[in-house]
Amino acid sequence: MADRLKIYFSGSIRGGREDQALYTVLIGHLQDHGDVLTEHVGDVGLTATGESDTSDAEIFARDLKWLRAADVLVAEVTTPSLGVGYEIALAELDEIPILCLYRELPDRRLSAMLAGNPKLVVRKYDKADEVRVHLDDFFSSRLNTK
Repeated sequence: MADRLKIYFSGSIRGGREDQALYTVLIGHLQDHGDVLTEHVGDVGLTATGESDTSDAEIFARDLKWLRAADVLVAEVTTPSLGVGYEIALAELDEIPILCLYRELPDRRLSAMLAGNPKLVVRKYDKADEVRVHLDDFFSSRLNTK
């Protein structure tokens, strides 16, 4: 049996939790493609204050370890987040394939640092179910999965 892909899912925590329910759905879609190292991002109990029982230094070390172990990073970037941007930059430096997903909203545009970066795969969607097509395409054509 082949090893399953390790997927680092990135979504806003301290930048705002308005997309938490969506993250849960996306994580479910990602689990069809591999093991999601960061399932907690979709946890309904996780608030914008972050994890209360873990220090910032411990979170940083843990998440960096997970990111470096990941085969791919998938980021939901509709809600701006310094942490998500930082994780994307680190993944790019480590040459980890990156898929950024976003919903276009009337009052904001995707950052040019993401939209204009040729090293990222950036896909727009309107509803969570549309993400399956983007994930299937990304994992099959970009990653050469078995």
